[in-house]
Amino acid sequence: MADWTEKYRPSTLAEVRGNNKARDAFAEWGKTWGDHREAVVLHGAPGVGKTSAAHALAADMGWETVELNASDQRTADVIERFAGRAAKNATLAGAAAGDANGEREGRQLVILDEADNIHGNYDRGGAGAVTRLVKESNQPIVLIANEYYDMSNGLRNAAREIEFRDVSARSIVPVLRDILRKEGIEFDDDALDRIAEVNSGDLRSAVNDLQAAAEGTERLAVEDVVTAARDSAIGLFEYIDSVLKEDSAREALQSSYAVDETPDNQVKWIEDKVSLVYDDEELARAYEFLANADVWLGRVMATQDYSYWRYAGDNVAAGVAAARDGTYGGWTRYGGAPYRSTRDKTRDDVVRKIAESGGFSMGTARRDVLPFLAAITHHCKPRDVTVAMAAWYDLDESAVSFVTGSGETTNKVQSIVEDAAEMREVEMEAHTGGAFAGSVPDDATAEGESEDESGDGPDEGSGGERDGDVLDRDADDEADDDADDSDAEDDDQSGLDDFF
Repeated sequence: MADWTEKYRPSTLAEVRGNNKARDAFAEWGKTWGDHREAVVLHGAPGVGKTSAAHALAADMGWETVELNASDQRTADVIERFAGRAAKNATLAGAAAGDANGEREGRQLVILDEADNIHGNYDRGGAGAVTRLVKESNQPIVLIANEYYDMSNGLRNAAREIEFRDVSARSIVPVLRDILRKEGIEFDDDALDRIAEVNSGDLRSAVNDLQAAAEGTERLAVEDVVTAARDSAIGLFEYIDSVLKEDSAREALQSSYAVDETPDNQVKWIEDKVSLVYDDEELARAYEFLANADVWLGRVMATQDYSYWRYAGDNVAAGVAAARDGTYGGWTRYGGAPYRSTRDKTRDDVVRKIAESGGFSMGTARRDVLPFLAAITHHCKPRDVTVAMAAWYDLDESAVSFVTGSGETTNKVQSIVEDAAEMREVEMEAHTGGAFAGSVPDDATAEGESEDESGDGPDEGSGGERDGDVLDRDADDEADDDADDSDAEDDDQSGLDDFF
């Protein structure tokens, strides 16, 4: 299921709706950047088009974009390494920056999302680094913020301000109408008015609701429109069945409004139970939506802005339901409540190892890499790939179980971890380059020297062998044997260098 908010994201500033004054001011900032060289802050409520406007401006100007999201690890080091590298001259390909007028293709637009929320354990030094970046940059920088006055005084004073206001229902309706026409779906005007009114101010949420209500239908009627108001509540396991087994994306989203569970709890339950129902391909698609939901929940925790909950709910209900190829009948034993405290810690440990190994952000590891690893090692199949993954990231039983969806205490998982440890040892020996082969113990060397000096040992011309020569030869033979063993083991197991 293609996300309509991405599919129909404005490709030029002229397509940005509902904030004409802010749009025109932003366009003027971009066209004259070479004269003033100021950064700009786009601020306003979620879903009003700030980030879309930034990407649209880059397209209009022919600029590349370098984006650092709030879900990424934003320490001073990361900001300097990624955003700072672009902002202080070089392009991603290492080419020289554009000319002083800012109109030459090759210039880069640095986009820093949620600039009002740079804090926490992963943002140490980040606020100061952003302020330095804004003041020293030789490239245009756009800061995206929900709350302008949550930013530091220094950062506000160093950048131009443009406010994006809530998008009126009157401005939302034409966008919804254009999308349905492009999708070839007929509609009642009252249905679009209803969606626009419910989501007044938040264009992104309106498009999400439109997709949930209209996708897969030939005509959208007002009774099809999903709203938060429901006549009756449903039980938790009825909701899980709706998402994982029975209902369409639109119906699953309706169920998410009716169940008495917050979106964060819905994510916990669906993530814990989805592997009991879905096959491998469905599971891979479902994990992508769960990863997106997790990103939105992270933003709720970071900003305490609970309007983000709706996006998590869209992904966990409609998204996971859409990942299913058909419907499932029968009864499924879902078991008890998910034990998230341990799973959360395990997930964080796995994500951190992935990020450190790959040299990218925690957000990228969580959103992009972890779902991929889960898909290719589901239930530890194929086994050799799972062993290589566990060895590459040095995963223990709980981590392998978390990624693959297999039981932590099973013999299969334990044997995989044991083989992974052996693979790591083999690779470590192989990468020493024989540094320790042929070495002679200190006590043996001393003993040999003592015998030579006393004259008791055979001399060089006697045809005998000195103790030291014997030790050296034995060590060389042992090194050859080790090399043969290593070659044999390499035939049995693929090396870590081939993992990716």
